[in-house]
Amino acid sequence: MPGRILIVDDEPNIRKTIAMIHKNAGWETATAGGGGEALELLQSGRFDVVYLDLGMPGRDGIEVLQDIKLHRPDQVVVILTGQGSIEKALEATRLGAFDFLEKDCGKDKILLTSRNALEHVTLADENRRLRDRVSKKQEYIGSGERTRDLLEQINRVAPTNARVLILGESGTGKELIAQAIHDRSQRAGAPFVKVNCAAIPEELIEAELFGTEKGAYTGSVGSRKGKFQAADGGTLFLDEVGDMSTRVQTKVLRAIQEGEIERVGSDKIVRVDVRVIAATNKDLTAEVASGHFREDLYFRLNVVPLNAPALRERPDDIQHLAETFLAGYCAENGLPLKRFDSKVIELLRRYPWPGNVRELRNQVERMVIMAPGREVCIEDCSAEIRAGVPPVALSRRGERVEDVERSLESGSGPGQAAALAVKSKTLQEARREFERNMVLVALERCDWNVSRAADELGLERTNLHKKIKQFGLSRK
Repeated sequence: MPGRILIVDDEPNIRKTIAMIHKNAGWETATAGGGGEALELLQSGRFDVVYLDLGMPGRDGIEVLQDIKLHRPDQVVVILTGQGSIEKALEATRLGAFDFLEKDCGKDKILLTSRNALEHVTLADENRRLRDRVSKKQEYIGSGERTRDLLEQINRVAPTNARVLILGESGTGKELIAQAIHDRSQRAGAPFVKVNCAAIPEELIEAELFGTEKGAYTGSVGSRKGKFQAADGGTLFLDEVGDMSTRVQTKVLRAIQEGEIERVGSDKIVRVDVRVIAATNKDLTAEVASGHFREDLYFRLNVVPLNAPALRERPDDIQHLAETFLAGYCAENGLPLKRFDSKVIELLRRYPWPGNVRELRNQVERMVIMAPGREVCIEDCSAEIRAGVPPVALSRRGERVEDVERSLESGSGPGQAAALAVKSKTLQEARREFERNMVLVALERCDWNVSRAADELGLERTNLHKKIKQFGLSRK
């Protein structure tokens, strides 16, 4: 859509001609006979492009350009020059002018320059907005049905003090869900404290959670607050809670039930007011059955269960997520905003995403860096995305992604499962057929040993059992 243009020239005929060219093309125009009038117009309104004559009497174009850039550094200015003024025009570009044109260059050249300048303005505005978005914390986003349902559940549970257990595979955004619950709660102004229970050694996690008293262990020279005290009045997020030792689980249970903790090395009781949100990629019911997780703690945590769907279960969100990441990484790296070729979006929707949103984010960052142009094309995608087969699954099967790519084209060989999926009638059918074939191939290769097949596919054993039932698979 055409924008607003200001023409600054001391010659009325030049102003009239350039204004008429733009009016006929749908632009909104304004004119000024000198620098003072132009600066007044710029103070009272916004113009996408300013055409500025260099050779005006009194204050010349260079001085006016410097004034414009002083007050509006992002203003796009195109310099108008007469014959013999090229050297001054080049000086103007060094001072920040977008481009320069000779006054008799013709209608088409003028309109092309204006369109290029307007596109520059649009991209600059988009990048500015995206930088603002990137500077803010990440949010759980999506517009598909599964995501909308989850966000509705978040909005219902957030204002309460109910404990929440978030279940889902690695990379599905469980921490973002926990953050969203905290941000929408009455505790939003208080701390949101995160603990990754799988990343802290067992001998240190107790001290990390409950704090330590001076002299509690060798080298302990002072008292230190733990995460429960740090989150007092706010929210404590226990990520990968299924990896917590049973000894620590006992103390966490007491902290949740009684609102009381004891620092390591102290018998003094400390009261805390903490809302606990937990998350895990494990099947906690199976962990309880095997004795690895306390049943009473499980029921305490599992007041409101929320399921973070795998990315392959929310295909409607893939394009939205990919474009958000693309825009964010362009802004983060100071690159012009890029766009996806429609065929790339098809590839992204077809890929099974075993690493979920985290894997999608990494793939998009790679595309932003590797794509040489303004459009991300198929050749800018990684081999596994082009093949539609995860590299980990292929390496476990002793295959190469390149072989699968070739077999996709021929419809045979090690990529036959993927090829069958691509030939399905709809995208949903293709995804289901692809996943079914991968599961079946893994099971047959492992002689239907479910544990080995689950390890090969990178799944939990219980999840593989669900998929066997879902796809109606049975051993011949």
